[in-house]
Amino acid sequence: MPLSAPAPREHIHTRHVECRGYRRADGLWDIEGHMTDVKTYGFKNDWRGEIVAGEPLHEMWIRITVDDDLVIHDIEAATDHSPYRICPDIVGNFERLKGLRIVGGFTNKMKALVGGTEGCTHLVELMGPIATTAFQTIFPLKKRREKTPEEIAAEAGQPPKRPPLLDTCHAFASDSPVTKKNWPQFYTGPQDEA
Repeated sequence: MPLSAPAPREHIHTRHVECRGYRRADGLWDIEGHMTDVKTYGFKNDWRGEIVAGEPLHEMWIRITVDDDLVIHDIEAATDHSPYRICPDIVGNFERLKGLRIVGGFTNKMKALVGGTEGCTHLVELMGPIATTAFQTIFPLKKRREKTPEEIAAEAGQPPKRPPLLDTCHAFASDSPVTKKNWPQFYTGPQDEA
């Protein structure tokens, strides 16, 4: 285990999120997410009666279909387990996300359409890892079959454009060794002394 040894404790709750990315035969991509919340103890529920230990309190699914540019062409949401009978009634609202593109600002646009009383907190939360999975599924394969921005700029006789990943995390900081190796022209850290 990469974490330090924990203090003595009792396991109470498990949230499991799993996302998978698929390349479709028609050139589009399916990204599926599945989320469960499970308690280690049984308890009463006004709608379902007794929820036994290990039975999901929440179990939700989302599948989005996107193109190479991460535009949502289709979306389907389902709620298999919920604490209230009316929870599944809202899944149809997620069709409002059709046409959105998974780029910067996506989360705010999504929440404007299906946040609060217009959606389900758990399904909205599931869209975060689904969006990341879409990027992780599509970007590496797309990058392999396309010219890099550096190659395009070089062919056009223009200076290369700043990589979009630059300064998005610690590894891609403009002064990191990763940036120095991959994009030396954008590296801002200490220069080697000769």
